[in-house]
Amino acid sequence: MTLADRLDKLEPRERKLLGVLVGTLAAMVVLALPIYAWSAVSSSRTENDEIRALIEEVYKARLSVAERKAKQDALLARYGRPAPALAGFIEEAAKQNGITIADAQDKPDVPHGKRYTERLTVVKMHKVGMLALVKTLEKIEQSGHAVAITRLNIRPRAGEPDSYEVELGVSAYDRKPDAKEKEKEKDKGEPKDTADEENSP
Repeated sequence: MTLADRLDKLEPRERKLLGVLVGTLAAMVVLALPIYAWSAVSSSRTENDEIRALIEEVYKARLSVAERKAKQDALLARYGRPAPALAGFIEEAAKQNGITIADAQDKPDVPHGKRYTERLTVVKMHKVGMLALVKTLEKIEQSGHAVAITRLNIRPRAGEPDSYEVELGVSAYDRKPDAKEKEKEKDKGEPKDTADEENSP
C-alpha cells in the first residue's frame, strides 16, 4: 500500500491533524534557520567585543607601565644631577633678584633610609621685597635639581612697606647609586684593553 492510499483512508479529522502537524514542522524548519544564523552572529559579536575589550585593557596597561617608567626615569635623572653647595646656590638665585644674603648656615646631613641624604642650608635676608622673594623662590624650585624649600619664615619690618625679614631653608636630596650603577660608572672609568686599542681604527 502506497503513502497516497494510506492518506486516502484517513478520516477528515485525522487528515486535518496531519496537515497541522506538517505545517508546524515546516514553520519550525523555516524559523530555525534565521534563529540559528542570528545566534551565531550574536555569539561572534560577543566574542569580538570581549577580544576588543581585552586588547584595550592590555593597551591601557602598557601605557600605564610606560608612564610609570617615564616618571621613574625622570626622577632618577633629577637625582642624577647632584645639587651644588646650597649656600652658593641660594645666594646666586637671590642675587639675580637683587637680594643680598646676610647669613648662611649649613645644618648636619640627615639620612633618609639607605639611599638618600638630606642637606639643609638656612639663610637670612633683610629688607626683602615680596616680589623679589617670590621670584627667588621660583628660581630655586625650578632649578631642575632635587631641592625643596623646607623652611620659610617671613616677618614684616615695622614702618616699612613691602619690606620683610626672611629666614629661608632649602634642602637638597642626594641619592646614593646602587651596585649596578656603581659598576656602570666603574666600567666608564676603566681604560680600554690593549687588544681593543689595537683593533680600534
